[in-house]
Amino acid sequence: MVEKSAEVLTTGSGDSVIARSGSGGPATTDTETKLAEVLADVACVEEVSADSNFFDDLGANSLVMAQFCARVRKRPDLPSATIKDIYRHPTIRSLAAALTQNQTTSTPTHVNGTRPASPPEHVTAPQVTRASRLDYVMCGTLQLLVFLAYSFVTGVVATTGYEWVSTGSDLLDVYLRSMAFGSLGFVIMCAVPIVAKWTLVGRWTPREFPVWSPAYLRFWIVKVLLHANPMILFVGNPLYVLYLRALGARIGKGVTILSRQVPVCTDLLTIGAGTIVRKDSHFLCYRAHAGRIQTGTVTIGRDAFIGEKTVLDIDTSMGDGTQLGHTSALYRGQTIPQGESHHGSPAQRTDVDHVRVAPARCGTLRRACFGLSTLLQLFLVYIPLAVGGVYMLFIEVPALGDRLDPDTSHVSVSHFLIDALALSAVLFFGFVVVGLAALYTVPRLLNLAIKPDKPYPLYGFQYAAHRMISQMTNIRFYAWLFGDSSFIVHYLRGLGYNLSRVEQTGSNFGTEVKHESPYLVSVGRGTMVADGLSIVNAEYSSTSFQVSRASIGPHNFLGNNIVYPAGGRTGENCLLATKVMIPLDGPVREGVGLLGSPCFEIPRSVERDTRFDHLRSGNELRRHLGMKNRYNLCTIALHLILRWLHTFVLTALGLVSVVLYGAVGQVVIACYLALTLGFSTLYYVLVERWLLLFRRLRPQLCSIYDPYFWWHERLWKVPSEFLNLFNGTPFKNVIWRLLGVRIGSRVFDDGCYLTERSLAAIGDGCTLNAGSKIQCHSQEDGTFKSDYSTLGDHCTLGVGAHVHYGVTLGDGAVLTTDSFLMKGEEVPANALWGGNPAVEMTGAHEEPLVGVESGTSTSTPAAAAVTASTDGQTSTAS
Repeated sequence: MVEKSAEVLTTGSGDSVIARSGSGGPATTDTETKLAEVLADVACVEEVSADSNFFDDLGANSLVMAQFCARVRKRPDLPSATIKDIYRHPTIRSLAAALTQNQTTSTPTHVNGTRPASPPEHVTAPQVTRASRLDYVMCGTLQLLVFLAYSFVTGVVATTGYEWVSTGSDLLDVYLRSMAFGSLGFVIMCAVPIVAKWTLVGRWTPREFPVWSPAYLRFWIVKVLLHANPMILFVGNPLYVLYLRALGARIGKGVTILSRQVPVCTDLLTIGAGTIVRKDSHFLCYRAHAGRIQTGTVTIGRDAFIGEKTVLDIDTSMGDGTQLGHTSALYRGQTIPQGESHHGSPAQRTDVDHVRVAPARCGTLRRACFGLSTLLQLFLVYIPLAVGGVYMLFIEVPALGDRLDPDTSHVSVSHFLIDALALSAVLFFGFVVVGLAALYTVPRLLNLAIKPDKPYPLYGFQYAAHRMISQMTNIRFYAWLFGDSSFIVHYLRGLGYNLSRVEQTGSNFGTEVKHESPYLVSVGRGTMVADGLSIVNAEYSSTSFQVSRASIGPHNFLGNNIVYPAGGRTGENCLLATKVMIPLDGPVREGVGLLGSPCFEIPRSVERDTRFDHLRSGNELRRHLGMKNRYNLCTIALHLILRWLHTFVLTALGLVSVVLYGAVGQVVIACYLALTLGFSTLYYVLVERWLLLFRRLRPQLCSIYDPYFWWHERLWKVPSEFLNLFNGTPFKNVIWRLLGVRIGSRVFDDGCYLTERSLAAIGDGCTLNAGSKIQCHSQEDGTFKSDYSTLGDHCTLGVGAHVHYGVTLGDGAVLTTDSFLMKGEEVPANALWGGNPAVEMTGAHEEPLVGVESGTSTSTPAAAAVTASTDGQTSTAS
């Protein structure tokens, strides 16, 4: 038996930190001494053993160790450490040895510690473009005028169409007129973005231009028209591919796109024949960086696969037969060579095959017939019901129709209010009840036609049934209504989830959970899921699909923003951290935590997370769960009432427009879109501030059975979809400020989401990209934690970047594409960080484009690596 010796490591201040050496010998290196000094200070302990495990022996957690890494990075006499280094080398002795070895190695490292197949070239500090106040105000003013003009024209056209439809002699005539007017309107709405793109921009080229400039205004108009385009409803349909071609994209035959993230700079998009793009993927062909919009190519070869929740930055390319896995990203300048499979953020080589369904016969004729049948359904069924539905309602309810007759000389206020109350109640609560009954029955009937693990060709009856099942059972309203409460369990069971014997916690699932098929989802007993879970239990190729069971083991905890695929290699008692990539190969992981993309193992739990364990069982659990259920029931009722009041006001506004028609009513109808948007924004801002009692949130550490947490959950149910309508405009900054965000001047927000507004601080001139998120809380195994997150001046968050709580970004810092900045991290000023988890990048390329707003451009190696012919075939250029 070897007796362990002990040695005192003397700190620079003269204090002593006890470091006990293990069988490897005494701790004698200067690096160990200094690391022990830093850790003792961060962990607030007097003794640190050189061989003690940070987590098992010292009881540290990821937040403490992130602060430790930040302190180490500030010491010029110590090598830099990352959170991944901490988990790989969880003692002072092993960490010091690893950091010393890395410091003496000249080979450049990748952001995740490995080298990518095609490493980017070099790092340059971002050159921030500072817009003037005049440009900022002028751009916002012109954006407002464009929106008002769009609203006015839309209202006038709708009014004219309604007049023509209302002159129908009977129901058949009304139906025919509704079909004609609605079909023409649909075609015009689809054509306007195409005309605007070719008129205002012409052909997109690689370039960059400042935000809030005239060039940006043209860019914004095209982007908004594309996002307001009804063709988004045709995602997953061959018609959507044809539409992107009309916008200038070079897309080959047999391409299937399932993502609703519309590419804006379509001339820079090339997709080879037979490629499949899964949902929630970003391939926008532009990004915002340091106060400028940068456009660049995205080139994808033949027969490629792009997984769910992936991001392809500008100037990226994939060769023929390549694959990019789920929860992965290609950084600017990265290329996947022909035939290789990559995953991770940023992507690196893997042997995993992500195409797990056999091909099927799916030719051009089948695709054409499917697209044609979709158009016939739209023109013959959906459009007539949407356009003529209100008028038909008036015919079927004569009293309401007579009361709204413009020739009526007088309508009493009491009768008007009764009509508005009755109509809004029928519409809103009727939708809640009838909609719930429909999604519990119709999808089950459709599911009878689909057998698990059986490949079906795309664009047939089974494919249409599967798409309808997915759309109906993923209506966000119901998950929002029942999420974060015990009632979500019963709702998901009703949909078809197999939840085994549920251990009810009152927070088994959050408000954002989606799936491909609810009938093939299994979640084990005792598992808790935070927000943003996407269960991928359907496999696709360019010609076929099949549904398979996705099983999440018992006693797991799943963090935010996770894609869980069928075949995920996780079992019992796992902690799946926020934004983790679920492994599809290797042994089944059990009793561990997983973090990062690609993932690596971390401790399942630490001492800090067990302080509330006495509330998770026995009488204490039953008592607190009952109290939480009653509170959540009041929350559901409160938000139903608040949403109905919103519907009531919009209904009343619509009825006023009809009653006053012929006078100012025409103006009201023409401006209805603008009026409803303005009212909805102010209404929900007021609702959230009222729920906050017009105060600010403060950092918390409590159990999910603490009444504070129940109140905090109530805030998450305030609708925020309206915020997306203000992306890329100065008005979103105004709304954030009204919601309590401490935000600086001239911030460019292209689609960032903040979970706790009053815990976030954003400095002047920051650039926030689409899909980015600042999350100032976490919920881990029944423990709720929240803290401030601060962005300094002129910071940039890349597309899909995720910032956790308790972090600080220095002035001018950049968090690049699809990165995950863990809790407690401190990013120095003007630093470039990336990866999942994010670390300081070395060997990465962030050089600005040469092209300027006048249109000159320089081709990059990534953009030139792959070229596409007119039929979508790609060839690699030497």
